[in-house]
Amino acid sequence: MSTATETAQPVARPATGSRAFRKSRLGRILLRSPFYFLVILIFVYALFPFFWAIRSSFTPEGDLFTTPLQWIPSHPTFDNYRTALNASFFRDALINSTIVAGTVTLVSLSIGSLAAYALGRFKFRGRGFVMYLMLSMTIFPQIAILGALFTIISGQNIIWFIHLPNIYNTRWALIFSYLIFTLPFTVWVLTSFMRALPRDLEEAAYVDGATPIQVFYKVLLPLIAPGLVTTGLLAFIAAWNEYLFALSFIQDPSKYTVPLAITNFVSPTGSSFAVPWGAIMAATVIVTLPLIFAVLVLQKRILAGLTAGAVKG
Repeated sequence: MSTATETAQPVARPATGSRAFRKSRLGRILLRSPFYFLVILIFVYALFPFFWAIRSSFTPEGDLFTTPLQWIPSHPTFDNYRTALNASFFRDALINSTIVAGTVTLVSLSIGSLAAYALGRFKFRGRGFVMYLMLSMTIFPQIAILGALFTIISGQNIIWFIHLPNIYNTRWALIFSYLIFTLPFTVWVLTSFMRALPRDLEEAAYVDGATPIQVFYKVLLPLIAPGLVTTGLLAFIAAWNEYLFALSFIQDPSKYTVPLAITNFVSPTGSSFAVPWGAIMAATVIVTLPLIFAVLVLQKRILAGLTAGAVKG
């Protein structure tokens, strides 16, 4: 019995030098160092522009181009922030961007959730075509549809008996144009969430006498809340940062959005060759902070929505 037991026991193999090195603390650190280096590289690459904006916003205008370069300003100042906030067109731009981006987000989520409910929960002929049509609308570059949008927004007659309203140089022009790229994205993403929901809940609600609309906003809509938060935030950021349509359809400085307002700061000397980089960087930090705050507040729902979307996709 003892002989059989000894024979059944595995024979310990002597540890080689490479295996011993990999198991040592120094070996584990060296083997993981490329991964840590890549993480640090991505971290620096992503945060350096924002660091440079903050650094420049606190640097006096005369010290921005001094040599040698000062990574930390020796005489930090808030003059650039005062200059940015004292500009009336910039304050108006903050209000305009909030109204436009908020309206675009609400309209996109309202229409997009209803469309996603129809596309994700009902079977009808042409559903796949509609989905791919929505996706194709996001492929075209903005400049490709700029001329057609200008024709519609300026109120020109498309057909002799159809006279479109002239909404040029109004917030409605931006809301209408921004929906072109936020609405298809919202419908496409929310449809994947709707398709992944179990049909047992929906059928149980129908058995209890619920109508399709009640099933939508009482049963299904709360279940896709992480998707609504994630999609709504991405739509808000896209509308908040849009520049080309705002440049093309807005002429009145009192109706500028923040990207337009940032490009319209002028030097105190009035020279077109002197760019007030300090005020521009301060304005950039001001308009970026609300987005960072929103992401930090909603980070749990955003992560839940992104994770759920990745798994369902």
